[in-house]
Amino acid sequence: MKQVHSTYVQEVLDRLERTRERHSWKKGTSFGIAAGGGMRSFEAGGVPLLVTSAAYEANGNLLYFLKDEAIGGLFRREAASGTEQRVLLKQNLHLGDLNPSPEGGLLAASARQTAGVANIVLLKDDGANMRELTGGDSVDCAPAWIPGASNRLLFQSSGLARNAEGYIVAQGPASIQKLDMESGSVTPILDDPRYDHLKPRVSPAGDLLYIRRPFEAPHYGYGSMLADTLLFPFRLLRAAFHYLNFFSLMYSRKPLTSANGPAVQADVKNILLQGRRVDAEKAVRSARPVQGVPSLVPDSWELVRRDQQGAERVLATNVASYDISPDGTIIYSNGRGVFVLSQEGTPQLVLRDELVAEVVAAID
Repeated sequence: MKQVHSTYVQEVLDRLERTRERHSWKKGTSFGIAAGGGMRSFEAGGVPLLVTSAAYEANGNLLYFLKDEAIGGLFRREAASGTEQRVLLKQNLHLGDLNPSPEGGLLAASARQTAGVANIVLLKDDGANMRELTGGDSVDCAPAWIPGASNRLLFQSSGLARNAEGYIVAQGPASIQKLDMESGSVTPILDDPRYDHLKPRVSPAGDLLYIRRPFEAPHYGYGSMLADTLLFPFRLLRAAFHYLNFFSLMYSRKPLTSANGPAVQADVKNILLQGRRVDAEKAVRSARPVQGVPSLVPDSWELVRRDQQGAERVLATNVASYDISPDGTIIYSNGRGVFVLSQEGTPQLVLRDELVAEVVAAID
């Protein structure tokens, strides 16, 4: 296993360290008090820098997208030299699901917009001429190229439901759509309100692969209403405490609590996999392990192959993510392990870790 080190990430960390040193004198004074009443953190690890997607180009170069709270950047790591190139760096840019075209020169991706919307975009491999291919009040993601049809894409799409104030109240089941980039027409391929159909891919043989899982409609039942009612006094007291703590820090430089402990590292408990929140502890107890590796998703998350005649076959269960290489090799993750599917359909363990949310097939 080999780690990839980003020059851009190192520059960001160095800049944060200089900021921490420059503001270190404020620690313990009123200048270090945040608006919420707590103490400001000038530690270098306090600003998240996320890798939202990665993909290999046909020549073996690695593309990846990094973002923080303000800026997003597309980068390329050359396979031959190992050097990092900044392809695109832009404020408020958020790309995901990178997928280079098999012939090279183009890159399909999903672009997150405001108000929860995501559209499929197309750009050149040098970052130029980005344009939206889909629109509407929906979450369009996971674009996939179709071998032999360079002007067509498959993608995953979910509609959004909003209330009168414009806030999202529900997201519909994910369907698989086909986009004709010449005419702009969109044709449904798989659309069943009982299921989510995720991450479409087309194999070299022309078969459609995707993850199928039961659709879970959001609900706000009696139990949720009762819990909110019972917890309301405690939430009100917490808000009042932080309000008073702010003024105590401002005027006496002393918090209402006895001490400010070190920052607590978040554990892998509540995580987001394919857009759904998963209780990792509950999943490990209840889900079926794969080759002895505990699964973070249930066996109802299936990897399905659909041939050109419409016949379907389940290739694997407990699938959190998967990818397919140009030679047709399938790899997948159950959330804590990475497996390669043999020709007989038996999963072979190649990597094990605390969390494996996404997998990308490398180019040999």
